[in-house]
Amino acid sequence: MGATSKWVYDFEEGSAAMKTLLGGKGAGLAEMTRIGLPVPPGFTISTEACHAYQAGNALPPGLWDQALEALRKLERKLGQRFGDAVSPLLVSVRSGAAVSMPGMMDTVLNLGLNEQTVKGLAQHAANERFAYDSYRRFLMMFADIVLGIKKERFEEILTHARGKEKVDREIDLSPAGLQGVCRQIKDLIQAETRQPFPEDPYKQLELAVIAVFKSWNNPRAATYRKQYKISESLGTAVNVQAMVYGNMGEDSASGVAFTRNPSSGDKHWMGEFLPNSQGEDVVAGIRTPHPIDQLERTIPAAFREFKRTCELLEKHYRDMQDIEFTIQKGKLYMLQTRTGKRTAQAALKIAVDMENEGLITKAEAVTRIQPQDLEQLLHKQFDPNAKVQVVAKGLNASPGAASGQVVFDADDAESWRDQGKNVILVRIETNPEDIHGFFAAQGILTARGGMSSHAAVVARGMGKPCVSGCEEMKVDYAKKQFRVGAHVVREGDTITIDGSTGRVVLGAVPMIEPEPTDEFRQLLTWADEYSRLYVRANADTPKNAKRARDFGAVGIGLCRTERMFNDVDRLPVVRQMILAKTTEEREKVLEKLMPMQKEDFRGIFSAMDEFPVTIRLIDPPLHEFLPMKDELLVDVTRMKALGQTGPELDEKERFLEKVMELDEQNPMLGLRGCRLSLMYPEIIRMQSRAIMEAACELTKEGVRVLPEIMVPLVGHPNELREVRKVVEAECQAVMGEHGIKVDYKVGTMMEIPRACLTADMVAEHADFFSFGTNDLTQTTFGYSRDDAEARFFQYYHEKGILKYNPFEILDRDGVGALVKMAVEKGRKTKPKLKIGICGEHGGEPSSIEFFHLAGLDYVSCSPFRVPIARLAAAHAALKEKGATIVSATV
Repeated sequence: MGATSKWVYDFEEGSAAMKTLLGGKGAGLAEMTRIGLPVPPGFTISTEACHAYQAGNALPPGLWDQALEALRKLERKLGQRFGDAVSPLLVSVRSGAAVSMPGMMDTVLNLGLNEQTVKGLAQHAANERFAYDSYRRFLMMFADIVLGIKKERFEEILTHARGKEKVDREIDLSPAGLQGVCRQIKDLIQAETRQPFPEDPYKQLELAVIAVFKSWNNPRAATYRKQYKISESLGTAVNVQAMVYGNMGEDSASGVAFTRNPSSGDKHWMGEFLPNSQGEDVVAGIRTPHPIDQLERTIPAAFREFKRTCELLEKHYRDMQDIEFTIQKGKLYMLQTRTGKRTAQAALKIAVDMENEGLITKAEAVTRIQPQDLEQLLHKQFDPNAKVQVVAKGLNASPGAASGQVVFDADDAESWRDQGKNVILVRIETNPEDIHGFFAAQGILTARGGMSSHAAVVARGMGKPCVSGCEEMKVDYAKKQFRVGAHVVREGDTITIDGSTGRVVLGAVPMIEPEPTDEFRQLLTWADEYSRLYVRANADTPKNAKRARDFGAVGIGLCRTERMFNDVDRLPVVRQMILAKTTEEREKVLEKLMPMQKEDFRGIFSAMDEFPVTIRLIDPPLHEFLPMKDELLVDVTRMKALGQTGPELDEKERFLEKVMELDEQNPMLGLRGCRLSLMYPEIIRMQSRAIMEAACELTKEGVRVLPEIMVPLVGHPNELREVRKVVEAECQAVMGEHGIKVDYKVGTMMEIPRACLTADMVAEHADFFSFGTNDLTQTTFGYSRDDAEARFFQYYHEKGILKYNPFEILDRDGVGALVKMAVEKGRKTKPKLKIGICGEHGGEPSSIEFFHLAGLDYVSCSPFRVPIARLAAAHAALKEKGATIVSATV
């Protein structure tokens, strides 16, 4: 194992560049030593040693000899000896992984104390109380971390000792009282382990090093790594460092600080310290620490050095730092520096401020913000200080949070909203008929459905929070209630949903309102300077189009015309059209619908003046605009059984007859999309006329309109050829009637594998391609999206069959291969063919990187994801040029 024969590195041998080998803490200590800051000397046992230990369950050959040699160097530097009864050298043993994992692993302080060395420490420091306070701390940490004895057992001993001396704090215990505590802890160790406490300092060190290596796999560290997607293979280093003491009196202290405010990003240090303490006291909450600014009054010289050190570290690392320090007899010592964790708000402000200060470049500022950080800033969030009662958890389908009274019906949602009430619409699952309930509700909660279900997609498009697939929730429409375990929530009860985490909470939760800042806008402006992909939005209403433009969208990549059909005023007209017996009857009804569609397009074109708008012709099967078959069967059967007659029954029977006529075994692969357009060309003639009339009218009014008419579900080039004939004939006729020439395009949505395989032939009839990756994923995998997410995706994830949900993150190997093939073939036919993507993947950062590399021109996503997509597009371009994307948010 030649490359790993060196296990131990003195602080003087390392640097910040050696983080993978020395861990973040070890690299930070080495770097601070290198630049001349006051760092107690020490050495680091590398992460490679951790790997070797985990592989063999023993310290690797040579490690212990190297550690002893490093310890002897430490003795020579300090003029003290490890285990010496007169002038003992004591050390701390701390973990430190390459990726910061605050509080997740373990530390032992004051190692080297025993019955002889504690006396030498007391004599050397001329402070018996300090020596035995350090001893009891060491015994407690060693017993907890190395020997596995629960902390609560020691608290009982301390409580008894405080009561005996009638004091409130450990620091007020007398030397005799502390000696008694130490004896009792050692007796407890003997009783629990059936072994005496190890008096040999070298044995203590060996056991502590092993304990730190083992801490890499403790439950809290493993959970943290899973949550933040940190590799299991990194391992932890062990830092052995000469002790300095913050518990030597009121001129000594320990503390932690950030060089800038990690919550707001303000340029002022923030931290806390405790006089007469050691490091764990500050974070343990046993005593209330003081704000760091008070240090200026209590130990002014140390405070001046602290300020100087903060400024030096920020300039050196060119980022906000999280530092740990000890003050011993008025002198400041640095024990740690690392990139400070921060909120999304703080990350944004710090990045922009540091660019303005000349510390970092614009590109570096852009790479320091993660797309998910922006997502956190764009939606309402739970107040982090609020106490909540979580009763269920589903899928985090659409981010943000909302509180409201529970309703179970879209009509009720609308009527309650009209009464001034905030509501949460709760459904087993949603369908297009519920759309008015979506508009009325603050948020959506469903028992079924995945991340790409109707509820999820519509809610994301509206920017409303949604929790879907909450399967533990049992909804009873008849009783107007849902049950989760022992909890029953009835209509009118208040709940809160968190679409960012999937939590369902009883009662109302205080919220934090989103407020895009100047820094938010500035950073995205910089991001656009580096992007090659441009970003459009999926929007079906003028309101959403305007919102998308406000967020920086440069066009509409998907306007779904069928969403407009579901409006309460229009749905009856659409149903008349479906029930029509002849083409002539249908055309008469469509004449009523055309002005409505035209007004929709006028609003969207006006909102997107000068930017292109891609309008998808009708896509869903017609039965989706009718009541559900099972509900109609129940209603008709019930009404007949009760002897009811009249217009209501007649209408339901007509609906039922049509639904049965349109019924298909697999409607998502049946009569929909371009197939529907070819079978009922009068529908797309009406839509084409509405588009072009709106375009001609607005052109006369001075608005620049750039319509792109998109034909869905094309699998064969002849389908597109025939639909295009109908569209172009109607568009030319309208332009002739108005005497106006409009620059329009006709293209197709690439969502069928065959279209990708024959993209060179499809391109002969297309002015543009737009990938519909949701359906392309379904048809490539052969998955029904909602069924897969509800039935087996969790199992597939647990078994490692799928690493991620392919409806959330693009499947590069399969679906991605089809995308790349279609791009290459399409541009072989038409080198300047415009190509984009309008599926949900258009707002997902990893997928956006793929689309950048595949050579697409644009991505399109829901309005609220436009800023996320803009940043992800910049990251993709910068990453291709070698930049590293970093994150320091919590």
